[in-house]
Amino acid sequence: MCGRFVQAQPINVYADWFGVDAIATESLKTSYNVAPTDQVYAVAEHEGQRLLGSFRWGLLPWFAKDRKQAARAINARVETAAEKASFRDSFSRRRCLIPADGFYEWERKEKGKLPHYIYAADGSPLPLAGLWSSWKDPETGERLRTCTILTGSPSEVVRPLHDRMPVTIPREAWDAWLDPAKQDPEAVQLILAASGPAQLAEHPVSTLVNKVQNNVPELIEPLTTGAVDQPTLEI
Repeated sequence: MCGRFVQAQPINVYADWFGVDAIATESLKTSYNVAPTDQVYAVAEHEGQRLLGSFRWGLLPWFAKDRKQAARAINARVETAAEKASFRDSFSRRRCLIPADGFYEWERKEKGKLPHYIYAADGSPLPLAGLWSSWKDPETGERLRTCTILTGSPSEVVRPLHDRMPVTIPREAWDAWLDPAKQDPEAVQLILAASGPAQLAEHPVSTLVNKVQNNVPELIEPLTTGAVDQPTLEI
């Protein structure tokens, strides 16, 4: 799964990397500890333009009765997203790319769980495969754009830490992935099947990341050898 990630670059860095036609949001606060229901950047296509917008992390399908479901829908399994009611419509017509400088995963250790920071080996933003939805609050009439991250089998780098990881979409498949005209689920699955995992690197980091209130650059700094052997749990 993917429960925390990093979006710490200026908005123009993501806009340039993904070649968007326009930025359709104000700049969000730099985050080294993006958590469920936070606002995040995502790239989607609208009326023939590739746009960088902001979405609430945790997908609410149009039929959701309230916002409670969002925190439980931060991830969608790539194997079932095309059939599951909460994600089916978005999988067919509303796909996006969620830029991430990296994401966190936790390794089970004798004395607790040790977080690791996982990122592109070349330092570029990771293009995480996402789905988005537009939801209208039945009580206030407010319309929210929400998103979820697709997860699948882990790469060799992630496998020792967890049995799932975010799916990444290679640059050559961005156009096809974002194209809302491609609505056949089998065709979309073919895009995913042809998308190999990004080249990743990782290192253990402080358990300070366990607290969502902690949001500083030090969260992604490598731990020393001694700290890796004996993680201090921060709950």
